[in-house]
Amino acid sequence: MISDSQTNKIYFSERLRSDLRFTETCNQITNILDSYKVDYTFLEKTKDIWARDFMPIQVSEDKFIEYRYDPDYLQGTLQENKVECREIKTYPDIVCDWLKLKTIKTDIILDGGNVIKSKNCVILTDKIVSENQFWYDKTKLIKQLGELFEVDHVVLIPWWTKEPYGHADGMLRFIDEKTVIINEVEKTPKLEKVLKELGLKWEYIRYEVKNPNEDLNWAYINFLQTKDLILLPKLNIDEDEQAFKQIEIYYPDYASNNRIVQIDMTEIVKEGGALNCISWTIKSNR
Repeated sequence: MISDSQTNKIYFSERLRSDLRFTETCNQITNILDSYKVDYTFLEKTKDIWARDFMPIQVSEDKFIEYRYDPDYLQGTLQENKVECREIKTYPDIVCDWLKLKTIKTDIILDGGNVIKSKNCVILTDKIVSENQFWYDKTKLIKQLGELFEVDHVVLIPWWTKEPYGHADGMLRFIDEKTVIINEVEKTPKLEKVLKELGLKWEYIRYEVKNPNEDLNWAYINFLQTKDLILLPKLNIDEDEQAFKQIEIYYPDYASNNRIVQIDMTEIVKEGGALNCISWTIKSNR
């Protein structure tokens, strides 16, 4: 499995730069990437900005798993503006055809934002079990995921109820092969028990502020990581500086070379995601 720390190319949806709501954020991101000489491209044929959710999972340099992108939150009608969800659903096969990317298809229903990976481990919320209950029982599903992703460990963690999409990328991330970092707000005995049984260690991002903003501070975990850089959400709240300093401690190789950079993500977070959500990162030799 290709881990985030091995990737060297970033893709964003074309909608990120064409939607005027996100122009300032997009310009910030591309200016930083240009200054660090990080390779990036914008994907055409997309209908929303959440590239992580619909793009394939990279297993090796030439193996990409294209799952069935049919999440519950894109069923029916969005009540706030009466938009049919299918109108804003991106179809991965169309984007991959445009990209001339060959994939291996699976019938497993999945969102890329629910896949947290190291070289030999994949962590997902247990939402994936209910999403696939009519086709796979839990044991068969875990076995199939392990084979597809070529990992020894597929770990299901409890779905954090405050996260409406059931994604793991707002809950935790790998620091290294044996350690994950977790937002303190998601601290539960059940989550720790699952990680401990696998032999994983964990650290927490903690906030010593008078009134922690739990509606926003979850987004620090949703950073963008490549081998060259970590882009960390800035939310213009009291927790910003504390989050930055803790990420520096947990990712010292990046910090030592000034490769952790904060990006104002307030406009994106309003829509329900952050930097990992809007990016798709791969390891590429091209």
